[in-house]
Amino acid sequence: MMKEPVRVAVTGPAGNIGYAILFRIASGAMFGPDQPVHLSLLERPNPRSSAALKGVMMELADCAFPLLKSMRAEQDPREAFRDADYALLIGARPRGPGMERADLLEANAAIFREQGRALNETASRNVKVIVVGNPCNTNAWIAMKNAPDLAPECFSAMLRLDQNRAMAMLAEKTRTDVTDIRHMAVWGNHSPSMAPDIWNATVKGEPADNFVTDQWIREEFIPTVGKRGSAIIAARGASSAASAASAAVDHMHDWALGADDWVTMGVPSDGSYGVPEGMIFGFPCIAKGDGTYEIVKGLTLNEEQQARIAKNIADLEEEMAAVKAFVPD
Repeated sequence: MMKEPVRVAVTGPAGNIGYAILFRIASGAMFGPDQPVHLSLLERPNPRSSAALKGVMMELADCAFPLLKSMRAEQDPREAFRDADYALLIGARPRGPGMERADLLEANAAIFREQGRALNETASRNVKVIVVGNPCNTNAWIAMKNAPDLAPECFSAMLRLDQNRAMAMLAEKTRTDVTDIRHMAVWGNHSPSMAPDIWNATVKGEPADNFVTDQWIREEFIPTVGKRGSAIIAARGASSAASAASAAVDHMHDWALGADDWVTMGVPSDGSYGVPEGMIFGFPCIAKGDGTYEIVKGLTLNEEQQARIAKNIADLEEEMAAVKAFVPD
């Protein structure tokens, strides 16, 4: 028996990530094969974007997805988010070659302030929001701070792509399958300073760091995971799209339906591990299966991990200070 349809809002639906994700939402990959969806698609109000979105919607219609009950295009975020159960904030100015994070912050802060206000006004009070547009931690914080009537736990930033990258790299190195990798987490900010945690991960039930050298961890694994996005931009001339869309599907699927392993989510800190309360920070989380999560507690962190977490806290505090004008006092 089919469930009642849920309302899913997607920003930037005609962009590369949006295009890659919509068909997976409509096919059931995100919310399951028995969950119908209504899609609300927020695009920029200009002729080129509107035309591109029209083409995307034509393709979605041509797929005849049984789970896709309706779709509509919107240019007003308040209408796009009206009664939304889930919101995927993908649309943002993308990072290009040579672009610094400070440039991204300035370009995107106003966008996420407006979207936070719109979510606060019209979305479901239990809406689940994932911010994909970079810098996603700080963008999620801006949106959260501009939605005071929604619980902070409604907001998250996508670090699942970093977890997926770390798992794939470790599986390749150890000549195992990604399904053999468990308890992989990435702490902190979705930036080159992120802290992939191999020390709490396992490979076939054994400590992961038993399979690799300290030199490989520090000289290859951590920097490669942290700079993978830049490497992809250099290789293809554009930001990650299909892999980012796949990670967003993973993130929202597990948040909504649960997972049998830790999942990395950028969520408001509750003060755990010395991270300032309210900061959107990557933590290993347990997705309970009822639409809630909790941060994994009680992990032992070595001095290097603690130093990397402190670096991420400092970086995020700097970003948050830079966009202070975009959040209420």
